Order: sequence, then C-alpha cells, then structure tokens
Amino acid sequence: MELVPQTLTPARIHAARSIAIAADFLQIVVFPVFAGGAASIVNDILDVAVAVSMTFLVGWHWAFLPSFLAELVPFFDLVPTWTAAVFFATRKGTAQNPAAGAGQVIDTEVVKNQKPPGEQPGRGAIS
Repeated sequence: MELVPQTLTPARIHAARSIAIAADFLQIVVFPVFAGGAASIVNDILDVAVAVSMTFLVGWHWAFLPSFLAELVPFFDLVPTWTAAVFFATRKGTAQNPAAGAGQVIDTEVVKNQKPPGEQPGRGAIS
C-alpha cells in the first residue's frame, strides 16, 4: 500500500475535507449528547476510519498523527482536529511527493567553459 497517492486531485481534496468536517461535526455536536459509554466506542471507530480514509485520499502527512492522538484524549476531541489537519495537509493543493511523477521534468547538462581554438589551456588571451 502506498502512503502517498499518485496524484492529489481536487476531487480527492474535496472528499478528504468533507469527511474531516463531517467527522468533527459528529464528534463535537452529536457524540457529546451520549457523553461516553457506548458512544466512546463509536467515536474511536470513527477516528480510525477517518485516519485510514485520510491516508488513502491524501497520503500520509505528519499532521494526521497528532490529530489521531488528540482524539483519544477525553474532551480534547471537542476541537476540530481532523479538519485542521486535512486543511493543513492539502493547503498547497498538490501532492508533496516528487517521486509521484507529476509535473514537468527539466533535464540539465553541465557544460565546461570552452576555450577558442589556438589558445593555450590555463592562459587567458591578452588583447
């Protein structure tokens, strides 16, 4: 399984941001109504599902790790960490992996300084 998608399309960015906003909405508005108990298991399952889907859609980004760990702390999951992490990871709108093959390839070649014919190497021409 690749941790970085080949191309980060606008559709993937939109899907990732929508999932993150929906997950944070559920965790901030809906799940606190149940205040723990059986809802905490559902909350943990939601966090794992969001982490897997973000990695699949956007690729691995270091911002997802603190978000995932913060969601495990009681009452700290009332902060929209998934939304912040996804917006941070997709802020440039393109994949951060240069090996993904996206973009143009610029080929360069080193050219040594060529001396005009008749000049001796190592000596400059004096006019």
